[in-house]
Amino acid sequence: MTSPSWYDVIDGTWPAARRFNDGIWTLRQGQDGGSRVSATTLGVEGATITDTEIGRAETGMRAMGQPLIFMIRQGDDALDAKLRDRGYAIKDPVTVYACASARLTDVPLPRVTVLNVWEPLAIMREIWAAGGIGPARLEVMHRAQGAKIGLLGRKNDKPAGAAFVAIHRGVAMVHAVEVLAHQRRAGMGSWFMRAAAFWAVDNGAQTLSVMCTQQNVAANALYASLGMLPVGQYHYRHLPDGD
Repeated sequence: MTSPSWYDVIDGTWPAARRFNDGIWTLRQGQDGGSRVSATTLGVEGATITDTEIGRAETGMRAMGQPLIFMIRQGDDALDAKLRDRGYAIKDPVTVYACASARLTDVPLPRVTVLNVWEPLAIMREIWAAGGIGPARLEVMHRAQGAKIGLLGRKNDKPAGAAFVAIHRGVAMVHAVEVLAHQRRAGMGSWFMRAAAFWAVDNGAQTLSVMCTQQNVAANALYASLGMLPVGQYHYRHLPDGD
């Protein structure tokens, strides 16, 4: 897959409530679902970035009652520089990792370590809420079209974590991985990825992917240890004053 298609996978598996074009921009209405479903992106490749055009995007985001935030994808260097000059700060650089789904099916899942569940159970909602993944992000999960599943992790016969997986055009992407604090450092993250891989293969997705902020050192190390390779990157630009 070429790098731009990873952004389609992100949009397809973690969708905004509304996405529409306005001139050279693609605007997203997130309904408080976070940066990923609220950020504006450049929708016309090679478009000339002017202050007038940026102002047009800002007007569109304000009209939806959203913070001013842009997703800067690979190849968006001119936009990145223009926003920097306007006082926009970098937020949450992210790496996208991927591998063949079958790569992570070489180790059998221990019995009842990860359960496939949809709709999410109350305990999954509680786990996500503890990690800041509240009702608005649960609505994002519900908006995802096509095959999707929730994962409930268990360790020592007790709930350990939750995750979400969805498929877009043959690519499964893992989102909202949350492991309870007292259950961390016990391999739950690895089991989530392997469970997602088994589910992906069963549902026709030959590729497994996941996103990770670059500051999350432990998670980046985990995905690398599983043989997943970095295939894409992006970051956000936002105004620090929250305008």
